[in-house]
Amino acid sequence: MATNVLTIPYPEELLLSLKENPKQFEDEARLLLAVKLYELGKVSTGMAAQLAGMGRVAFIFALGRFGLSPIGVEPDELAEDKANA
Repeated sequence: MATNVLTIPYPEELLLSLKENPKQFEDEARLLLAVKLYELGKVSTGMAAQLAGMGRVAFIFALGRFGLSPIGVEPDELAEDKANA
């Protein structure tokens, strides 16, 4: 499979304000892009994990940081369904 590269320039001041080094920032940016594409329903968890540079299971666990569910149902909806079952 061919690999494309996206280059996004950012100022050094951004790193200073976030108190991150380039690797930390770039890893988080990749994860944020992957999470957003998953949230919009544009990619699967597997594809999003690949984009984020992590395994699928790690990506699924990372979704919790953003209040997202890997099964396409919000946690509140799942709890409500369970309560009504």
